Amino acid sequence: MTAIHNGAATFVDEALQGLTLAYGRDLRRVDGGVIRAAVRPPGQVAVVLGGGSGHYPAFAGLVGPGLAAGAVCGQVFTSPSAAQAYRVCHAVDTGAGVLLVYGNYAGDVLHFGIAQRRLRAEGHDVRTVLVTDDIASAPAGERERRRGIAGDFVVVKIAGAAAEAGADLDTVERLARKANRRTRTLGVAISGCTLPGAVEPLFDVPAGTMSVGLGIHGEAGIEDRPLASAREIAALLVGALLAERIDDSEPGRLAVVVNGLGTVKYEELFVLFKDVVGILSQRGIEVVEPEVGELVTSLDMGGVSLTVCWLDDELEQLWRAPAWSPAFVKTERAAADVSIPDVGEWSDFTVRLPRPPTAELVAASYDVVAALKVVCSTLEEHEPELARLDAVAGDGDHGSGMVRGARAALAAGRATARGNQAADAVLVAAGRAWAEHGAGTSGALWGAGLEAAGLVVNSTGTLDAGTGARAVGAAFSTISELGGARVGDKTMVDAMAPFFAVLTDGVGADSPVLDVWRDAAAAARKGAAATAGLRPRLGRARPLAEKSLGHPDPGATSFAILAEAIAQHFVDWSAR
Repeated sequence: MTAIHNGAATFVDEALQGLTLAYGRDLRRVDGGVIRAAVRPPGQVAVVLGGGSGHYPAFAGLVGPGLAAGAVCGQVFTSPSAAQAYRVCHAVDTGAGVLLVYGNYAGDVLHFGIAQRRLRAEGHDVRTVLVTDDIASAPAGERERRRGIAGDFVVVKIAGAAAEAGADLDTVERLARKANRRTRTLGVAISGCTLPGAVEPLFDVPAGTMSVGLGIHGEAGIEDRPLASAREIAALLVGALLAERIDDSEPGRLAVVVNGLGTVKYEELFVLFKDVVGILSQRGIEVVEPEVGELVTSLDMGGVSLTVCWLDDELEQLWRAPAWSPAFVKTERAAADVSIPDVGEWSDFTVRLPRPPTAELVAASYDVVAALKVVCSTLEEHEPELARLDAVAGDGDHGSGMVRGARAALAAGRATARGNQAADAVLVAAGRAWAEHGAGTSGALWGAGLEAAGLVVNSTGTLDAGTGARAVGAAFSTISELGGARVGDKTMVDAMAPFFAVLTDGVGADSPVLDVWRDAAAAARKGAAATAGLRPRLGRARPLAEKSLGHPDPGATSFAILAEAIAQHFVDWSAR
């Protein structure tokens, strides 16, 4: 909900005060909206946009060189008055005329129209271009009835660039109309927006669904569909927009805007944009200097829209032109971009180690892969349990992170073994892959531990019980050193230390190997269970020490689970 305010009645006025305080060198407040603070040259056309507030960066955030000369700002989702529009236009007209750009809504058309009449009666040359980009609001044959949504940004960008370049009013108006004619938008919402002071959203989207064809004034979509993946949403939006492709001789070049409507985060927008570009590329369409971000929002609405504008040479030059405003910056590119070689996907699993592999280690490579497979399947089985443990005082991602790391380690280990490399190289490759894909502290530590174990195996050239114990010791030492943890800190070390101690003692006493591993695994399980009585002294759980008390550490638990699984694997393997 829109929670930060001092009352609905003063929300817009205070927001504009704050905006002009933050950007006082660039914006000046006038009664009715904002205008550029810097004096514009005589003879430059003034592009003025506007409408109801609640859509920032539109409209006040798009005032600046290469964009608008001023913005008329009404109350939230409410048309500004004719008097407001009159005052803003009067303040920015330097004698070359004013082009009004706003969405095709009845209240805006009425009030801006009255202001235009009054200004013309006083001798100002004022023109209007209504933005009609929303394909969900009327059929293709009735474009004049369509409303304007994120296409406002595209039209203002084109018109503002033309005005900045010194074009006269006739030319700026023609280009704005051309841009609008070639611009299409469609959006989806997953949640409604809430007005300042209200406790309920203007509309609800049923859980697990998305509303297609939303408006930006809180209007719900025209159709509810099951919530889809980013790839499916991209296909829906692109397909609908390309169905109205401009049919002329121009090449397939599109200005593309992926626009967040308030609460959809940038990472989500980038995922969607990636899928949009993939579909357009398959259809032979070039994307020209795309924009991904929040440009025309709807307070706190959860949703996204896709806008495309079919470019020709004239429009493309203006779309690429530099611009600056508090909310949007486009810089001029160098004449030639630096060429970056295409390195492709990383697929070289060759591991270079100090000593050449022995025949014994080459033969044992798939034994290590088999153990990695056990690690992977065990973690997949216990992922929900580890997630619940981590959620007590962490972010709940320990299970998923361990699974990602193990899957990557298994894939790298298999690829290394298939490349006729030895068991030591398999361990090193698996460790590096786990560190890269497991993410977080656990991913880094498990990766470093496996790599350290592989280097010990390489140095000995064997895989006997003594080498196994030394490899575990190297992993333990590396993990302790890198993580900075000691016994009692409530980490993986609390399970790993007793495991290593029992393993070392048993191997040193020449006890049966299988018994030693089972005893060591039991010691790890006991150590992990004991962490329930500890308060964490390291990591993300430390600030929530009291909350963690009574629950075992997820890292220690996952180590114990894996120790037991590997011990059982050795038992099963020996029985064959």
